Amino acid sequence: MMALLLAVDDVSTLIGKAAAWSIVVLTLAICYEVFARYILQAPTMWAFDVSYMLYGVLFMLAGPYALARNGHVRGDFLYREWPPRTQAKLDLVLYFVFFFPGILALCYAGFTFANFSWFIFERSANSPNGPYVFPFKSLIPLVGGLMVVQGLAEVVRCVLCIRTGEWPPRLHDVEETEKIILEQAEAAKTKGAA
Repeated sequence: MMALLLAVDDVSTLIGKAAAWSIVVLTLAICYEVFARYILQAPTMWAFDVSYMLYGVLFMLAGPYALARNGHVRGDFLYREWPPRTQAKLDLVLYFVFFFPGILALCYAGFTFANFSWFIFERSANSPNGPYVFPFKSLIPLVGGLMVVQGLAEVVRCVLCIRTGEWPPRLHDVEETEKIILEQAEAAKTKGAA
């Protein structure tokens, strides 16, 4: 079971890290636009469209990655003090009450939205050259599907935690500074008590 959970995490991580490169492309495009506009006095017609499309790609494809890393923002000042079983029970309820209905609505509406965009070969109305936007709109249902798969992995994690009393391991590549500080404080407190 753990191999399957980590495989789902791997897919979300691979997609998230690949999407992260769009920030490099976005930065280069904006730098070029600033150079062309202010130094060459020749602004581009594509910079605005490129910037919002690349940011959209980054934002959407980072969702499954953040879920796989348990990195979404939450008000956890109470949550983190609870035992793992209590956390897992709450998470399980919240996944079925809020997460899955919202993500499934995103999939349904996103598919309809992307399908219509493909049907009319939609172009952007934000710039004179109007680049095609239907490939980017196709990301909406695709990311919704990725979020559903990662959400199912998180539900399995909750069930395993309820059974064992401990959260199953996750893949790690980065840690929040707050988490590191809390772990160091806990270790110091444990060392001081011993």
